[in-house]
Amino acid sequence: MNHTVVVVGGGYGGSLVAKELDSEADVTLIDPREAFVNAAASLRALTRPDWAHNAFFPFATLLQRGRVIRDRAVSVDPKGVTLASGERVEADHLVLATGSGYTYPAKPRHASTSVTQQLDDLRETHRELAGSDRVLILGAGPVGLELAGEIKDVWPDKCVVILDRADRLLPGFLPEVRNELHRRLDELGIDVRPGTGLTALPAVEAGRAGRFAVTTDEGERIKADIWFQAFGVEINTGYLADGSLTPLTEQGTVPVTGRLNVQGHEHVYAIGDIAALPDPKMASYAMEHADIVVKNIRARLAGDRPTAVHTPAPERRILLPLGTRGGVGQLPTPDGVAAATAETVHRRKGADLFTARFAARFGGV
Repeated sequence: MNHTVVVVGGGYGGSLVAKELDSEADVTLIDPREAFVNAAASLRALTRPDWAHNAFFPFATLLQRGRVIRDRAVSVDPKGVTLASGERVEADHLVLATGSGYTYPAKPRHASTSVTQQLDDLRETHRELAGSDRVLILGAGPVGLELAGEIKDVWPDKCVVILDRADRLLPGFLPEVRNELHRRLDELGIDVRPGTGLTALPAVEAGRAGRFAVTTDEGERIKADIWFQAFGVEINTGYLADGSLTPLTEQGTVPVTGRLNVQGHEHVYAIGDIAALPDPKMASYAMEHADIVVKNIRARLAGDRPTAVHTPAPERRILLPLGTRGGVGQLPTPDGVAAATAETVHRRKGADLFTARFAARFGGV
């Protein structure tokens, strides 16, 4: 009899686990959305609506043998998952991969679970943005910076201002990477202001056109026609809050072992943003976690002892496109991390934002 593998969450890590084990176990993937959303492509989908369909990959084409249940988990215990519909899904092996929420448009609105609705949201916001001359972005992390780059790529004459309370851009990365980032932002005409907070958020809803002014902590007034929030990660572990599986950390993450087991449960795993690990909450790390879990579940399916261990890397890495052409990056090399060239950033991410990679994963092959 085949073992059952239940994966909760069809994001970067969860969809990879489900795909890899589909031919070796009875796989069930649980996700409320109709399709996988390549969040790396969301910001370009906003600025280029004719291209936006490239960000979505229907779950229907992911698995050859397994099944996909379009529902939300409301509770998990060592034996399986209880869904919002009341359905119960039992599991021999359980992988929790529900990731994190982020403000729209970097990730879809919580209530928009169909591709049609998600595309409608993006088109509507595109219209609001297209008619706005002055854009304010709150948050100068990778999301805010990429959004600014995509806006300038399509509308080079728009005024784009980015504010962030932190004193430095990309803290923890190489000085030459940060310097190159500032140079490219200046080249694009993006007005980025680290160390600048606001006395209050804009009165206008984020992503909606409407003239407004905000006041910085230093008393400066900044006028804009539209604004976007590019901060506020929310770990998606509410369905574990009842403690039926494990107590969560103070940060709402799931304590895991080196083999990425949920502590105390050898057949339950947690990967990606929800795992209590020092790794940055980025797609590439979730997929690394997925590879470890696939190896360990394969070992169990074969009756062997799992041995794959995840060792968090001390080096930070990033590919940060600023539109379709430029960008900055930092990648590991045999001699330690080094700055990536704009050409490397373009080739590895900026050109298609990983579209080809996920077309292969969701091609049903």
